[in-house]
Amino acid sequence: MTALTLKPESSESKLFEVPVSDLMSWGLISGDKIQGTLKYLDGDNAITNYWGPGYFFPFKVISDNWDQFTSVTVGLVPSAGSGPVEILTDPDKNGIFKISDKDTQKFVITATNGTETKTQTYDLSALSFVK
Repeated sequence: MTALTLKPESSESKLFEVPVSDLMSWGLISGDKIQGTLKYLDGDNAITNYWGPGYFFPFKVISDNWDQFTSVTVGLVPSAGSGPVEILTDPDKNGIFKISDKDTQKFVITATNGTETKTQTYDLSALSFVK
């Protein structure tokens, strides 16, 4: 089973009709650390109307061969609500998670092909927040 690659979503994209540039000013994933600056999101939009105001990490998961997997979930541990979310059925393989505590939460990808399971865990403590 090949590994998955986690990247910050492109700043030119929109997630839930909100420009990614409104969520993050820059992002980088180096090894198992997610770095970048998350912007505080509030106001009337599809994200805050559902999850409330806060800091959101916009991400994209990339694979050379999605057909090898029977399930790929992404989520924050500990979760502040949704728990792991299946991304294999998402055509864009992207999304957002609201970061409530960057020092204790981890971003986790769990992939399986039905017989083997691999987990990738990323540290969020290098993120910075700006209002």
